[in-house]
Amino acid sequence: MPTSAIILLQANNFKFIAQHKNNNTSEDLLLSMSESKTIWWDDGLWLVDQTRLPGELLPLRIKSVRQLIEAIKTLRVRGAPALGAAGGYGIALAASLSPAGNAAELMDELENAADMIKGSRPTAINLSWGVDRAMHAAALQETAEDIRIAALREAEEIAEEDIRINKLLGKNGARLLDDGDHVLTHCNAGRLACVGWGTALGVIRSAVAAGKHIHVYSCETRPLHQGSRLTCWEMNADKIPVTLICDNMSGSLMRKGKIDKVIVGADRITRDAVFNKIGTYSHAVLAKHHKIPFYVAAPLSTFDRLHEEKDIVVEERDGEEICCMAGVRLAPQGIEVYNPAFDATPLELVSGLITEKGVFRPPLMPPI
Repeated sequence: MPTSAIILLQANNFKFIAQHKNNNTSEDLLLSMSESKTIWWDDGLWLVDQTRLPGELLPLRIKSVRQLIEAIKTLRVRGAPALGAAGGYGIALAASLSPAGNAAELMDELENAADMIKGSRPTAINLSWGVDRAMHAAALQETAEDIRIAALREAEEIAEEDIRINKLLGKNGARLLDDGDHVLTHCNAGRLACVGWGTALGVIRSAVAAGKHIHVYSCETRPLHQGSRLTCWEMNADKIPVTLICDNMSGSLMRKGKIDKVIVGADRITRDAVFNKIGTYSHAVLAKHHKIPFYVAAPLSTFDRLHEEKDIVVEERDGEEICCMAGVRLAPQGIEVYNPAFDATPLELVSGLITEKGVFRPPLMPPI
């Protein structure tokens, strides 16, 4: 494909034009995706391959459960709400591909698929939540065909529900932002992390839609750069002013009075802590020291009221993610590496939990 090719892509409600050139910057992308989806069903399962951004905005057809698991593990699809939809769609996909002719045989296959999908990223609670919802809907049916219909219907409902919830959440959170605020965010909690609209970035989008002028500071989010690759790409696409910074610059900016609020997403919220992309805890401590509000935006499906921080297994990823960048080695071969995907931020550092039910100030938690 020529390096300045313009590609028209259309699938279901996902329509956009992507232009990519040698420099692979977000300015090369001409798009209209305010109502687009990150993951969807159109005679099969599709998702945006987020590992290709910001250079290419391309849909990926998922043809098997194993391919879906690979996509989840490699972060082709990522973000707690998007993983919830991926879990539901994974069960629908497994059901659609199975040759099983009776309900018992099909449910046995789905149980195996459910275990594999849920095990692909153990820290993010939305993934298992989405799987369990689709499995529950399937288990209520009496025939194999009804199971297939019910699993897909439930997955579609999870996806549509996510967009509705995020817009409610965004509206609730937008009230916390003032005109002219400079807002720090970490990782990507935008439409790419959801089916659509976003959580932390959804709050910012809602504030901008309400007429407020918001400037975003996006942490690069090492080692996989979800902030620089994805958050900056989204903000540029929506023409929301954004400045990219290194993860270790936030404290300096806070001290200089350049940050008014911090908003992040979450992959799991237990009774005592918020689990989010590694580095979140540091921003929370710095915000507390500088008396800056630190907000977490997440749907109720991200809350885990049964467990505490000590109970949660934190995913550790391949050390090569830190040792290499774009194929270039940054560290000696064989060096020991510690690469957790998430850290835990105690709720005592959180100014407010922004949900579709309102904003709750810990230790107060949203109702079930």
